[in-house]
Amino acid sequence: MLTLQNSGLSDALVILGAAGLVIPAFARFRVSPVIGFILVGVLVGPSGLGALVGQSPWLYYFTISDVHSIEPFAEFGIILLLFSIGLELSFRRLWAMRALVFGVGAAELLGAGLILGGAFYLTGLSTGGSIGLGLALALSSTALVIPIAGTTSAVGRAAFAMLLFEDLALVPIIFLLGALAPSAGDAGMWGLLQTLGAGVMTVAVLFVGGRFLLPRMFAQAARTKSPELFLAASLLVVIVASLATAAAGLSPIVGALIAGLLIAETEYHGEVEAITAPFKGLALGVFLITVGMRLDLRFVGENWGALLGATMLVMLVKVAVTMGLLKLSGARTGTAAETGVLMASPSETTLIVLGVAGAAGLIAPGTGAFWTTVTAIGLTATPLLAKAGQTISRLIEGSTPTDGTDTLVDEAGPGAVIIGFGRVGRTVADMLNRHNLPLLAVDADIDNVNAARRDGYRVLFGDVTRTELVDQLRLGHAKALILTMDDPVLTVRLAKRVRAWVPDLPIIARARDAAHAAELYRAGVTDAVPETLESSLQLSEAVLVDLGMAVGPVIASIHEKRDEMRKSIRLAAGLERDPRLRRSRMSDAKE
Repeated sequence: MLTLQNSGLSDALVILGAAGLVIPAFARFRVSPVIGFILVGVLVGPSGLGALVGQSPWLYYFTISDVHSIEPFAEFGIILLLFSIGLELSFRRLWAMRALVFGVGAAELLGAGLILGGAFYLTGLSTGGSIGLGLALALSSTALVIPIAGTTSAVGRAAFAMLLFEDLALVPIIFLLGALAPSAGDAGMWGLLQTLGAGVMTVAVLFVGGRFLLPRMFAQAARTKSPELFLAASLLVVIVASLATAAAGLSPIVGALIAGLLIAETEYHGEVEAITAPFKGLALGVFLITVGMRLDLRFVGENWGALLGATMLVMLVKVAVTMGLLKLSGARTGTAAETGVLMASPSETTLIVLGVAGAAGLIAPGTGAFWTTVTAIGLTATPLLAKAGQTISRLIEGSTPTDGTDTLVDEAGPGAVIIGFGRVGRTVADMLNRHNLPLLAVDADIDNVNAARRDGYRVLFGDVTRTELVDQLRLGHAKALILTMDDPVLTVRLAKRVRAWVPDLPIIARARDAAHAAELYRAGVTDAVPETLESSLQLSEAVLVDLGMAVGPVIASIHEKRDEMRKSIRLAAGLERDPRLRRSRMSDAKE
């Protein structure tokens, strides 16, 4: 037991050390963290420093000698990645992409698989082995491509559509290889049909149950105002959906994608995405470390020519097929080229298919090891392929971005952003609506959010104390930020953070009193409105009108008094000079 615990602690030390020390060092030199994680896997894996544990036992605490011990964490990282992708989608958007997913996506997988499989067959490999290797290498990496390309640009949408079809096709591919195994008969195909039927029923149950249960479950979690409970509910949904599809014979990542899609249709998707982001990044890093551990440096050194040639062959075939299909579908040449290069390397799921093909006896162990190494090399090169694709796209299209128009449409600013949707925030929203100005509101009280959404307001549920959620509001594209929260400390902190990020954004904040307003001005707000100031001015206006004063002069004097008091607050904040001091200095200068 002690040895097992020490093994777990040493593995955790390596992983956290990579995330906390090595990756920031790569980021400082503008090198992709993906490469950093993979190189860490090579360094601390069984073919790196792990091979020296026998001579230097102290290295045991800084290496990972058993790759399989951390594979469950890597798989969970891929599940969280697909879950986050589902959160960025909606059923309407997915339906709009159906031609890309089931048209271009299917043609890309089958076309690349057919060409690669045909090449393997001509070299003497069996029919089943050729099909298995061709389909395995035709897959592309969801785990690396989507974080690089996103899902909103033209390149990101095209890549995501093809990757989505590949993820859906993974289970049929696995069962097809099982049916092609020398020991399989009619039972193999019958098992495939049974799995597909069970999978369809499971997906239907998830969709129907999720529609009714998820909003109620997250509403209860939101009312507790406990981030821990909200996180637990989010992870519970992911795990249950993944286990359900796995039990039906489908891939767990299909369940994770469905869970994300269901939550994306609720008002909680922003908060869920923000609260699960750190776990996704760390778990994905674990997966990349396992990829690096699969690289045997001695094997690479002995066979570098064949490995390099095989890697280039796979990439060239996939670039040609992907680019050609996207051009036929109407994509711009630059977009097609960039997407093709980005999708050129094999996938993390390639390793799964290779393992299944080896277990089914379709390929020899040596062949599987060779192509596993090719896959690891290709995954390592993915960030470099992304840079190369962008360069090629710019050369083809000139100085005009290939997907600039699409990105601007998808990243259009939300207009005015109101944080806090109580009585003050709702009043501000009413005035903006009266003047036909677009707005987006955020509030941490789920009952306020539900009531506002029923009344037709565009309100999101979220906790703005989380930096990730504020980043998702795209304040760089907003017209103004209005802070109406009844939390003086949070208002000041948020104003400082946003002002440092977006220097030119108008920020209008609610203040409790003159002292709080002065603090907000120092934090960088454009205008601070103290509640005590406005209530006293409204009271003064009512008194003067009731005493018989004309409304016009009263309103003018109220405006004059408001300007005077605001100047005094800005003076107290150190943002304006005292005019009396200015006149005194001018007199001294004349003398």
